[in-house]
Amino acid sequence: MHGGRKIINHTCFKVDEMQHKIEIMISVQNIHKRITELGRQISTDYRERGNEMVLIGLLRGSFIFMADICRQIRLPHEVDFLTVSSYGNNMYSTRDIKILKDLEQEIRGKDVLIVEDIVDSGNTLSKVYNLLTLRRPKSLEICTLLDKPSCREVDITIRYVGFVISNEFVVGFGIDYAQHYRHLPYIGKIVLLN
Repeated sequence: MHGGRKIINHTCFKVDEMQHKIEIMISVQNIHKRITELGRQISTDYRERGNEMVLIGLLRGSFIFMADICRQIRLPHEVDFLTVSSYGNNMYSTRDIKILKDLEQEIRGKDVLIVEDIVDSGNTLSKVYNLLTLRRPKSLEICTLLDKPSCREVDITIRYVGFVISNEFVVGFGIDYAQHYRHLPYIGKIVLLN
């Protein structure tokens, strides 16, 4: 046993009594290539606006993507974070949304880009979007590393999408399952063994 987890091999763990393994879905190289492309597109789109730009990362899942996309945007910008919860330790999103940490700065009159790790139902992101709209930014758009449109329950416009994926439970690159696997440098899907 190691930290409450039984290590079976490098990609197979026992978490919450559920045997599973992780299969690579999106490689490290493909992730970095796509983030570079997104950064270039965002820089081009925002360059002519001439407003202050703020990237708002939704913690915890977006922190790795946020760091990488931030370095690829070739314009001055500020960074802030919201901590929002909708999963707890479950594999499925719930309708209960909790804002645990609010922004530390004013966004009124600024170009705001919400940076998210993954959008599935859209419930969390929709509520965050509505909350930020009330603070009257000049513009408010969304950038996500992963999009699962087949899971969408609310209508939401995502301007910048890294990858569209099927309805798989994924981990890695900041995305966790019960606080495990955020450290993986790739996007992997959880495959149940039993």
